Amino acid sequence: MLKEITAHLPNVEIDSFNGLLVDYAARRNVNTILRGIRAVSDYETELQMALLNRRLRPETETVFLTAAAEHSFVSSRMVKEIITLGGDVASVVPEAVAQRLRSKFPPAKR
Repeated sequence: MLKEITAHLPNVEIDSFNGLLVDYAARRNVNTILRGIRAVSDYETELQMALLNRRLRPETETVFLTAAAEHSFVSSRMVKEIITLGGDVASVVPEAVAQRLRSKFPPAKR
């Protein structure tokens, strides 16, 4: 889904890996990690990870990006809950994602 919704962005690459993020960054010759922050609770968790990553690989910097206010409450858990209860998630995820979620979680018969 990520590849599909970012296909129009020539400078975006979607990849996956196993193991430590800093090891993956080293293999890719990357020294900056971007992390999204929605709330203070995200910041606390992300800060701990950033500090550990810095200890494991000092040349790796983490940059935090805050979510826009209209997206700060969106989480995968909330999206899954909305869709499984028959709600519409089109306003919080890209349309391609909403379509796949609707096919995976058809509305429950009431």
